[in-house]
Amino acid sequence: MELTHLGHSCMLVEAAGRRLLIDPGTFSDFAQVRDLDAVLVTHQHPDHADPRRLGQLLRDNPSARLWTEPAAADTLSPDVPEVGDRAVPLARGTAVQVGGLAVTPVGEQHAFIHDYVPRITNLGLVVTAEGEPTVFHPGDALDAEDPLLQQVDVLCVPVNAPWARVADTVGFVRRLAPQRVVPIHDGLLNENGRRMYLGHIGTHGVDGGVEVLDLRDRGPVTL
Repeated sequence: MELTHLGHSCMLVEAAGRRLLIDPGTFSDFAQVRDLDAVLVTHQHPDHADPRRLGQLLRDNPSARLWTEPAAADTLSPDVPEVGDRAVPLARGTAVQVGGLAVTPVGEQHAFIHDYVPRITNLGLVVTAEGEPTVFHPGDALDAEDPLLQQVDVLCVPVNAPWARVADTVGFVRRLAPQRVVPIHDGLLNENGRRMYLGHIGTHGVDGGVEVLDLRDRGPVTL
């Protein structure tokens, strides 16, 4: 398996001869991505699905399937005609197959921001394939429950957000106890702040520490 962090919450997953792109949002650099088999969107916020560039991504990858959290398709379709033509809704607990890869949506709601922002739906994505590490991309939530989450090898961890508190982030990592964590959702941080967050996660995420696999600006990394 190869993982590429394309900025913020956008991850390219390559395994079993397939290429999946998760959450191509406004803080991410995916303009040159080609030969995709699938594009997946965890929820409707622009930093996870950029309405200005999503149409071009789909035109550049005409064979890619598009799976979205259902409300995301409804929100994006008026501005991105390609979404209305191609989007297939994800359903919690129902895996979709991309060749030898299975992607299972888990969870239900976006993390609470504050009383004046309505909560929306959010589906985290568990990616599995025979003989490959299990990868979990939670979107914008830390509370998903599913038997698949008892065996996460690589946990993509939202580092910073208007809804995020480092105590909750550390608790999230400790609950799932992955072998490695990959920092995501870091587009609002400067270098010093990012380093501080990664220190908290790596030091306290598991008793004795957890490996932080920082993929920023590294290109494809083989697990």
